[in-house]
Amino acid sequence: MHSDPARPRVAVISYLNTVPLIWGLENGPRRHPFHLDYCLPSEGADRVQSGADDIGLLPVIEMARQSLAAFPGSGIACDGPVRSILLISKVAPAQIRTLAVDRGSRTSVMLARVILSRKFDAHPAITVSEPLLDDMLANNDAALIIGDPALHLDPAALPFLTLDLGQEWKELTGLPMVFAVWCGRPQFVTPANSQHFLDSLSYGERHISTIVAGQAAQRRLPPDLIHTYLTQHIRFRLGDNEYRGMQTYLDFAAALEPALEIK
Repeated sequence: MHSDPARPRVAVISYLNTVPLIWGLENGPRRHPFHLDYCLPSEGADRVQSGADDIGLLPVIEMARQSLAAFPGSGIACDGPVRSILLISKVAPAQIRTLAVDRGSRTSVMLARVILSRKFDAHPAITVSEPLLDDMLANNDAALIIGDPALHLDPAALPFLTLDLGQEWKELTGLPMVFAVWCGRPQFVTPANSQHFLDSLSYGERHISTIVAGQAAQRRLPPDLIHTYLTQHIRFRLGDNEYRGMQTYLDFAAALEPALEIK
C-alpha cells in the first residue's frame, strides 16, 4: 500500500489507556497530522508488518519482532500495579498448566509467560479465547484478562487468585514495565513526527478531566476508576528507568523465545 510521507497512516489501539496519547491528534490545535486506524494491539502490529500502516502504538514485543524503530519519550507503562492486566487462576501459580489468553495484546501474553516461568517455574500451554472469564476458566487453569475487560472486573470480588501483572513485574525486577510504544518503519521515525506524538500527549494531560468524563460514559466505567487508572496506574512518559525495564522484559522474552531477535 502506498503511503503519503507527509501524512503517514498510524495504527492506534482502541483501549482506554491510549486515549491521553492520541487526544491531541484527534482534538488538539494541530489535529489530524496522521491518518488514524483504530484496532486491537495485535491487529495494529499486523497492519504495520503488512505495510497497511506506517506507524503504530504497538506492543513492545512486536517492535522487537519486526525490528521497528521507536519514537522516544512516550508510550504505555506502569511502575507497580497496572490494574488492567490480570492473571486470574483457579489454582496456585506454580500449578498452572493451561492458560487462556485474550488475543488483544502480545506483550501481555509474553509478560504472563515470563512471570509464570521466572517466579513460579510454571510453563502453561496457551490457548487464545474471547475475553469472557467464565468461558476461559471452564477448560483452563487460569485466564489472562487485559485492557477494558479487566477494568470491568473487581479483583477483590473474584473467587479466584488474581495477580496484577504490573505488580508482579515490579516485584520480580524492581523496574517499570513498558507495554506499548509508538514505533514504525525507520523512514517515518522523524523528529517532526516524534514531536506530534509528544504534543498530543501533553494536550491529553491538560484535558484529563474531559477525557475521564467522556470515557466514563462511553465505556460504562466509574469516573473515579478511570481517573485513578489514567493518572496513577498508567505512566505515559518514558524515561531511562522505563527503558531499562523495557530492555529487561525483552531480554527475558528472548530467553523464552530464542527465535526472537532483539535489536
